[in-house]
Amino acid sequence: MRTKREWKPLEDRSCTDLPWFLLFTVFCVGMGSIFGFTIATGGAARLVFGYDSYGNTCGQRNEQIEGVRLSGLDQTDKKYVFFLDPCNIDIVQRKIKSMALCVSVCPDEELKTYQDLKRFAMHNGSELCSYELAGHKYPSLPERFDKCPKLPVPPSKSFPVFNRCTPVDISCYAKFAEAVVTFVSDNSVLHRLIAGVMASKEIIVGLCLLALVLSMILMVIIRYISAVLVWILTATVFLGSLAGTSILWWLYINHRLNVNETLSKETTETKDVKKEAEMSRDYAQALLVYAIAATVFTVILLLLMLFMRKRVALTIALFHVAGKVFIHLPLLTLQPFCTFLALLLFWLYWSLVLLFLGTTGNPVQNEETGLTEFQLTGPLQYMTWYHAVGLIWISEFILACQQMTVAGAVVTYYFTRDKNKLPVTPILSSVLRLMRYHLGTVAKGSFIITLVKIPRLFLMYVHNQLKGKENACARCMLKTCICCLWCLEKCLNYLNQNAYAATAINSTSFCTSARDAFVILVENALRVAAINAVGDFVLFLGKILIVTSTAFAGVLLLNYRQDYAEWVLPLIIVCLFAFLVAHCFLSMFEIVVDVLFLCFAIDTKYNDGTPGREFYMDKALMEFVENSRKLERVAERGRSRPTEVVSVEGAEMKPMVSDSGGGGDVGGETEAVGWGLDGGGGEWEELQEFHVYYLLAGVLVDWALGEQSTVVPLILCLTEDMVLFFFVYLPTSTLFLFATLLQQPSPAVVPQPQPKPPKQSASHAS
Repeated sequence: MRTKREWKPLEDRSCTDLPWFLLFTVFCVGMGSIFGFTIATGGAARLVFGYDSYGNTCGQRNEQIEGVRLSGLDQTDKKYVFFLDPCNIDIVQRKIKSMALCVSVCPDEELKTYQDLKRFAMHNGSELCSYELAGHKYPSLPERFDKCPKLPVPPSKSFPVFNRCTPVDISCYAKFAEAVVTFVSDNSVLHRLIAGVMASKEIIVGLCLLALVLSMILMVIIRYISAVLVWILTATVFLGSLAGTSILWWLYINHRLNVNETLSKETTETKDVKKEAEMSRDYAQALLVYAIAATVFTVILLLLMLFMRKRVALTIALFHVAGKVFIHLPLLTLQPFCTFLALLLFWLYWSLVLLFLGTTGNPVQNEETGLTEFQLTGPLQYMTWYHAVGLIWISEFILACQQMTVAGAVVTYYFTRDKNKLPVTPILSSVLRLMRYHLGTVAKGSFIITLVKIPRLFLMYVHNQLKGKENACARCMLKTCICCLWCLEKCLNYLNQNAYAATAINSTSFCTSARDAFVILVENALRVAAINAVGDFVLFLGKILIVTSTAFAGVLLLNYRQDYAEWVLPLIIVCLFAFLVAHCFLSMFEIVVDVLFLCFAIDTKYNDGTPGREFYMDKALMEFVENSRKLERVAERGRSRPTEVVSVEGAEMKPMVSDSGGGGDVGGETEAVGWGLDGGGGEWEELQEFHVYYLLAGVLVDWALGEQSTVVPLILCLTEDMVLFFFVYLPTSTLFLFATLLQQPSPAVVPQPQPKPPKQSASHAS
């Protein structure tokens, strides 16, 4: 029989998933080797210093390239890259198709004739035509039309870092800008929008800071308003669905009355009258279907809200405790900044190496232009794919490090009974534990996400390339696969996050932690659903609150501008930034709530409040436990079957948790009556009811929203939803049940109290 996991929070620490840490280290060394290869082969130098169309790197002495004429030149004195036709841009490939030369000086004035080119070459020693043409012969050479710059040559200046001669007037890039900004058809509109942004840059910065401050404040005060938000949300959703249903029924009844009145007035039947009557019947039938579907949806919604109402209290309690966590651990608010900075630095490094790879490889002549380019050939071309995989894996690794750091800090807070004895910097302690013990676990979890994300991105690329060319079946299959992989990625992300929390608690490997966390979540499946549904929507309302508050402040600050087009773009920029900031901060809040729930579930499963097994939880969660215990006792009294209460050594067991055989209970063979966190039959039956409600709602809503609400689409919708039920819900529920059965203890034999022997008198004893 499978032994039960003994949770020992923060007691034992050991290295986890060491082979995966070594594998990730080797992978990072490979990423660094690509960077070193680009430097050693000259790719980095070609990008930074530039190179001409013959393979010569500007500002350096070059070696002869076999088969390429005019290569191997000494370009030490020619440090700048000059394009003969800088406006000849390949929009698809995003590069300049013109011939490039190394020159010593960029032309700082407009050159209108070939005489001007000759004069510039003679005075500055910078020849702007191909190397084989002599500067003093420019006006008379027949090759000047192909190998000299296109006239007139615009004035240019050197780019600060990459030594390219860039035209001062960038109007020639209008075509490229038009291709990038396709939504602007009028250049004057674009100019006015850009002018509005430049004129309002101080206001934009101030509003962005306001969004940042509002996000940090909301993370602290959300514990005080979470209950109000939850019940307002509940009432709004139900009243909204009820109002929508009532309106649909009113529209249907009103339409039927109007149709009957119209038909009673019509004495003659014509084609137009028949057609109008047929259209009216179809419209009435559609309204009836929509009204029935809305009614069913409202009834099911009401049942689900009544069904989940007890679990909303846990969400409110967790939100309250999460607010306390941010008060005790204020450095948690800096985690989004640290993660964003780490990601930004890595993305900059990755982009730079990718540019280096673009100028690395063997010289190849372009058959169309005859110019020399550098391309990776043979096995070297797989370095780009390796580099692309590195982008996904290392980015996911950085995000996973953030999750592990936050989980470690929250676990330390939760399982420290005396909050005054918390470490001075729990965040720093969590980072140190991560770096010392758990980098392998983080590497393994992020690699699993990478394995799912890569095929999804590949299918998205295929779908984008085949847009408009594939048939309906192929398009449906691609979208289905993309959607399934996206759902799988989200589920794995959630499971990984809880696995990191389990690792932070018990210092176990990734697979062991994921299994233990999954079992805990399965045992509390409905509470997980309530927390994710209600909690996520409350956090979404918080994001909307921050965005709308920032937008309102922006309107007040920008309303003095009469032209709407001048400040609409600044307002859009501010709203996007506000939503991004709110998402980062409230996602951190969501991680804290999820970790707190896992700690709470473990605490209530392995502790019952008796001496030696005291709870770790906060006062708010303790009140929730007490209320749940009272409700459970009331429910137990109303049931026909008796409730067994086992007393050991005169102490009554708390009817809150089921000890399932672990944790060192007194006597070792008693089993307490669970109040719902033991994954018993009540939770499983409620989960089955939830699936049935969801299936019915899915069938009716899909049918009502179909293009033709007739019997055939109903059969199709029923078939589709039944397929989802049998291939998604049923296997998931079976997996839940199987995992729950694994956790069920073998029937324990409750020892019967032995009758005490009668006392003997002293005389009889003697």
